[in-house]
Formats: sequence, C-alpha cells, structure tokens
Amino acid sequence: MIDSEPKYIRGAIPFVGAGYHTPVPLALANYVVSSDKRAQALYFRGGNSTNEMVTIAMLRDGKLMRYFPIGAKASDHVQLAVVEDLEPETRVELAILAPEGLSGTVVVDLGLVEI
Repeated sequence: MIDSEPKYIRGAIPFVGAGYHTPVPLALANYVVSSDKRAQALYFRGGNSTNEMVTIAMLRDGKLMRYFPIGAKASDHVQLAVVEDLEPETRVELAILAPEGLSGTVVVDLGLVEI
C-alpha cells in the first residue's frame, strides 16, 4: 500500500488582469512538494466571477505546465488522471491570464496527492 497525503491549492482569490499573455500569480496559490516525496495533480476546479473568459495557468518551477480556461461567469472541472509526477521540491503555482485591467474573483481548487 502506498502512503499518500492529499494536498490542495484552493481559495477565492481576487485578481486584476494584465492581458492574456501576461500571467499574474494568484495570491497564496502555490505549493512546494516535500523534499522526500513526489506529488501528482489529480484534478482542477475553478470558477470565474467576471463577464470575460479568464485562464488559469499552472506553473511548475516558473514554467507553464497547463492551461485551464474558464468562461464568463462559469466554472470548469478537469480530471487530470495522474498525468505526470512532480519531483521533490518542485514548486507549483497558479497564475491568471485575463484582459488587462479586468478585476474579479476566481475560485480555484487544485487537488494533488503526495506519495
């Protein structure tokens, strides 16, 4: 049996967009894999309070890993089905891509498991 522990990046986070090509880190939406473990992302859920589409970018050590587009006043649920391992001490963070000056709140829930 594998010893595993669930981890989450989640919250209702206010933002101001800087354009669809400029990711803005979401406050406190980050996680660092323990030095003696690996992690795997299991799912992403997100909601968008604005009248515009926004995209959540999942970054691994500062580099793009995944995009999660969320429609205007909509939500999204993506099962990631353990696509890849995140090595020990890997930093995962969520950033938003949104029209410049657009402000609102996104609700994010990224579920991971450390093994």
